[in-house]
Amino acid sequence: SIAQNLSIGVEENILHFKGQGHGAKGENEYEFSLEFLKPVKPEVKHKSTQRQVNITVKKPEHIWWDRLTKQEKKPLFLAPDFDRWLDESDAEMELREKFLGYSWIFVNMTVRLFILGQDSFYDTFHTIADVMYFCQMLAIMEVINPAVGLVKTGVMPAFIQVMGRNFILFVIFGTLEDMQNKPVVFFVFYLWSTIEIFRYPFYMLACIDTEWKLLTWLRYTIWIPLYPLGVLAEAVALIQSIPIFDETKLLSIALPKAIGMSLSFSYILQLYLVIMFLGLFINFRHLFKQRSRRFRTKKRKAN
Repeated sequence: SIAQNLSIGVEENILHFKGQGHGAKGENEYEFSLEFLKPVKPEVKHKSTQRQVNITVKKPEHIWWDRLTKQEKKPLFLAPDFDRWLDESDAEMELREKFLGYSWIFVNMTVRLFILGQDSFYDTFHTIADVMYFCQMLAIMEVINPAVGLVKTGVMPAFIQVMGRNFILFVIFGTLEDMQNKPVVFFVFYLWSTIEIFRYPFYMLACIDTEWKLLTWLRYTIWIPLYPLGVLAEAVALIQSIPIFDETKLLSIALPKAIGMSLSFSYILQLYLVIMFLGLFINFRHLFKQRSRRFRTKKRKAN
């Protein structure tokens, strides 16, 4: 049965729980207190189900703790939920893999550009695509992590960026061989990798509570010209793919024979172009707020 008469709150950095329900001791009143290792936000959210009460307490900032409670010895009733467990080494490994992948892409494309010049534009997909597929599959975790509450960033900005890139990579470039030899692939991949080789090292240092001022400035500044350029390159790729989808009828939806026509996938692409620039506005606004908040906080600490 669902727990009744719940009293849950945080006072003086101590979580207090009290409620009536069916547990290890049968139908009874249960209560406990946990003093956290470091300060937490006083707001507490909870949701009751037939089997459990889920309590959400948030940290004021995204940092790793050595343990959950102030007392070194773990309470007997306390156990980790390994389905949602993420330790520092897991996060660092995920970031390191993505950083190494994007670094390889950036260096490979730069070297090929210097050696081959414009000729490198035409075989970018066949040279780089496998590593880009790997990096973008890993990037899906950037949507999952905030969705399940592991990080405090917004779900929607991450969803727009990651899914937008994957749409271009897997649908536009991946399914159309005629697109794979076009120069636009070079510009899309190069802009993506340039943004990420500054972003991921910043997150990796944050995992160990370290900051490099120049890297912080680059992480919150370099996207200002590069992000809209990346979206523009993606838009060019979409526009170039429309006549190919019209000609091949690939991914088109066949309508009933009485109508005698099919719904071309190019219509979806035209709609997606509008959504893409709307997403650019939403993400740009979010990133500018994030940048302003970051440097306003740093300035306040300096004063």
